[in-house]
Amino acid sequence: MNRAAKPFRFGVQEHSAPSGKAWRDRARLVEALGYQALFLPDHFGEQLAPIAALLSAADATSTLRVGSLVFDNDYRHPVVLAKEVATLDLLSDGRFDFGLGAGWLASDYTQAGIPYDSPGVRIDRMEEGLKIIKGLLAGGSFSFTGKHYKITDLEGWPLPVQKPHPPVLIGGGGRRMLSFAAREADIVNVNFDLREGRVSRRTARSGFADVTVEKLAWIKEAAGERFEHLELGAWVFMANVTDGREDVAAALATGFGAEARDVLEMPHFLIGTVDELVDDLRERRERYGFSFVVVPGDAAEAFAPVVTQLSGT
Repeated sequence: MNRAAKPFRFGVQEHSAPSGKAWRDRARLVEALGYQALFLPDHFGEQLAPIAALLSAADATSTLRVGSLVFDNDYRHPVVLAKEVATLDLLSDGRFDFGLGAGWLASDYTQAGIPYDSPGVRIDRMEEGLKIIKGLLAGGSFSFTGKHYKITDLEGWPLPVQKPHPPVLIGGGGRRMLSFAAREADIVNVNFDLREGRVSRRTARSGFADVTVEKLAWIKEAAGERFEHLELGAWVFMANVTDGREDVAAALATGFGAEARDVLEMPHFLIGTVDELVDDLRERRERYGFSFVVVPGDAAEAFAPVVTQLSGT
């Protein structure tokens, strides 16, 4: 990747808990296992509302970072979201990572009665939204006139602890989103191409290793001199600590017309023994520059030995 390797940072993406105590206990366990961050997505299905839950997790811990993976710009006006982001950062004592996206899951929009505009329109709106949020988090009077939003002489309050704003995390699988992330984010999370609005065979195949190489080229081109400073990662669909990696990969591969080797080489899957996963992550960092690793919550305990070996190295 022609840049200095960044140290590994690990997080867990959770979704829900049966009670407040269970949620707080889970956050404390994630912290105790050595993970640096806990993330929540932003959907309308079986998950906790992210803003309240992330603050609860921050209150229950002392060093664990919390973050959105990622807020959907269409669900909250950017003025409202800017205030929420600043408040989360302030009340967590500067432990918030701010993930923002354009929205992708069509069923969320349909069930909630929110217009599901074309990807281009949603990305346009998100680009304006992030500009507004950054402007309000910077302090002072802020105005903005765009195609989707108009802000007049508004001063953001409170201000975040992290300056000029919490780290911005943007993910994507298409050229426009990844190029925007390269220019505007601190953390770029390479994803599948989600333009279909649902998980499909085509979506899965958009995560192959050769496609990932192309995605990294887009990021590098768009980032320019910023590239050296970006933290890069890939969204992990599955993390499975197992002695039978070939069998697991083969079973998954049949679902989208691929070979087991294709699955094992995809950065969106982590399958193998602890030692195999350590080797895979080091190889992916060398090949792609990926050092930011967030695993699904159901794998957090089994994956913890990998975190112990690699975190901060």
